[in-house]
Amino acid sequence: MSSISSASRWGRHVTGAALAILFLSPLLWSGWASLRTDTGFGLENYDRLFTSDNGIRLQHVLNSVAVSALTVVGTLVVATLGGYAFGRFTFPGRDLLFLVTLAILMVPYATILIALYVLLGWIGLQDSLIGLSLVLIMFQLPFSIFMMRNSFEAIPKELEESAYVDGCNSFSALLRILLPAVRPGLITVGLFAFLTSWSEFFAPLILLNSTDRFTTTLAVVNMRTASHGSIDYAALEAGVVFMAVPCLLLFAFMQRSYVRGFISGALKG
Repeated sequence: MSSISSASRWGRHVTGAALAILFLSPLLWSGWASLRTDTGFGLENYDRLFTSDNGIRLQHVLNSVAVSALTVVGTLVVATLGGYAFGRFTFPGRDLLFLVTLAILMVPYATILIALYVLLGWIGLQDSLIGLSLVLIMFQLPFSIFMMRNSFEAIPKELEESAYVDGCNSFSALLRILLPAVRPGLITVGLFAFLTSWSEFFAPLILLNSTDRFTTTLAVVNMRTASHGSIDYAALEAGVVFMAVPCLLLFAFMQRSYVRGFISGALKG
């Protein structure tokens, strides 16, 4: 019995180590390649990333921060209200409407970007960061509403009923009682929205035309060409590392709440 338990433990360790190597090796290789120069190791590639004529500028970083902030806030507000409605209220067509919301996940978003580009032109948001944020929010909503509905359903109804007894209405009960209880779900949804908006490439490529509105991802790809048409792989690797750092820091600080929120959503789903 003891040998079986030991073998099982070793099996988990070997599997975990293999998965860690599989997922971390590309990032570690990028970090190593970003520091490698013709004469050894140094920060020349990062210097070229920020100082070359078509490299990353402060405006590009601010654009990415603005798009990410708008996407996270918009996704959290809409997903929280949607998840609250689906998880705590009964109304005609609720289940059908929820299925239709989830069915949007089956539609490849790249196939509707051109239609969204035309729609943004009709409402005056073409080639704008707000228009790009609205599109990214829309893409995030099916998964986010699913997560928030499961988070709200996991809360005992007695907690909400006691708030009503104390004089709360639905909105004040949501703000004072339910939102603190679904904090792991909110962090999970917010983190997913940030990771998607920060690293998104295809939607900004289609929806943004002006160079001064480019996000950091577009700026990194835009500066990939070096002299004589060759690709500056070292500067690209430096750009990849620069883009990955905020995501790694956020995950490191919020991993406990992120995992709790994701597991609770998966179990309820």
